[in-house]
Amino acid sequence: MTPEQSEQLKVLEAMLFAAPSPMTPQAMHERLPADTDLNVLLTELRNMYSDRGVELVQIGNAWAFRTAAAVAPALTIEKDVERRLSKAALETLAVIAYHQPITRAEIENIRGVATHKGTIDQLLELGWIKPGKRRETPGRPLTWLSTNTFLDQFGLGSIMELPGLEDLKAAGLLDRRPAIDTVPDSRDLFDNPDASAAEVLSGVKDEAADAQAASSEEEFEGYEEEEE
Repeated sequence: MTPEQSEQLKVLEAMLFAAPSPMTPQAMHERLPADTDLNVLLTELRNMYSDRGVELVQIGNAWAFRTAAAVAPALTIEKDVERRLSKAALETLAVIAYHQPITRAEIENIRGVATHKGTIDQLLELGWIKPGKRRETPGRPLTWLSTNTFLDQFGLGSIMELPGLEDLKAAGLLDRRPAIDTVPDSRDLFDNPDASAAEVLSGVKDEAADAQAASSEEEFEGYEEEEE
């Protein structure tokens, strides 16, 4: 290798180390002389790092330094990453826990919406649900069950310890009143609860007419002031 090539090799080595992403030959040529033989330099650099902790690898048509496969396990770091479950996943988990064994179609029927495959996959990955037996019905759909991991995660000894309706109400997770009681009385919507629908509509029309007349008078007065 000539002295010129040795200098070019140093520049190429520095470029590849500093590059935030794999470099293409075109990108390398931008900082090297036009007559640089990249094939020779890349081969030499690859041989130099063939028995090191890092190695030069080709990724598609680009090149980059990467951790050598032989030492990669020693550098692997495992971390527990906290992930929030989506509303759909929580609802699906609750339906399975309270209605197991249950099929996907039954889950969708209870929730009123389609269950995305990713939702089931996420719960499976967490180990909170598992497939059960197939139903002896047309199509033999698969059923879903909760797991011991699910019980352990939520501090339950068995499914029988799941909170009941009254427990959820006592914890403030459900409204104590019947659902129909949470809807406001129609009488609360009007000033005069004893008025008929026709009277209410007539009053609304009169108020709208008065408001429009007042607005027209203000505009007319403003027009007269401008003329003066």
